[in-house]
Amino acid sequence: MVMDMKLLLVEDDPSMQTALKRTLTNRGMEVEVCSDGRVALERWKAAPPDVVMLDLTLPGMDGLLVLEEARKAGVRTPVLILTARGTVGDRVIGLNTGADDYLPKPFDLDELEARLRALHRRRASAPEPAEAPGLGGLRWDRESGAIYWRDEILELAPRESALVQALLARPGHAVPKERLFELVFPGEADVHYEAIEVVVYRLRKKLAPTGMKLVTLRGLGYLLKPGE
Repeated sequence: MVMDMKLLLVEDDPSMQTALKRTLTNRGMEVEVCSDGRVALERWKAAPPDVVMLDLTLPGMDGLLVLEEARKAGVRTPVLILTARGTVGDRVIGLNTGADDYLPKPFDLDELEARLRALHRRRASAPEPAEAPGLGGLRWDRESGAIYWRDEILELAPRESALVQALLARPGHAVPKERLFELVFPGEADVHYEAIEVVVYRLRKKLAPTGMKLVTLRGLGYLLKPGE
């Protein structure tokens, strides 16, 4: 049988795992099973499947936290939350965290399959995201907001990230200090103008291991340059 969908099933109930894997495999899906939230997150990021079916109550890491961390890392895989938590509040929290659909237990297997295939079709027909602005090995993922050095996310404070985004939006060009202040401290009238220099100083230290240079051009502003 040719499997037409790769599915990561994150569920810690052994009987549910066995039943769902058998049923969905018979319906043409390649199913990988994981029962630990933290392990599932690592597998998900290392080899993204077509769809993730995610329980919320998991050992290692709660399902909502798994989902939140995956989205922060820029992983766009469609997610169907499958859980005994059936309240409206839980559903809203899950969808706001980045889930694409929600199916409370108990559920009908035909409906489950239909929802999974709908998510797969939606992902397959979605346009590719615009190329992320970048310079050298530094890039900005517009969708997730994450700043990457090569394939690793840089741990930046929100203002440091806003500064990098502003500079990457105009690669090879100096951005005036006044414009950067507006973007890094939007609407914060009580912040001193020199505060942008503090953010620049901290960002330089974090970029140092990458070789990227944050250059001050007197009278013009700041410029990002790849290392020699």
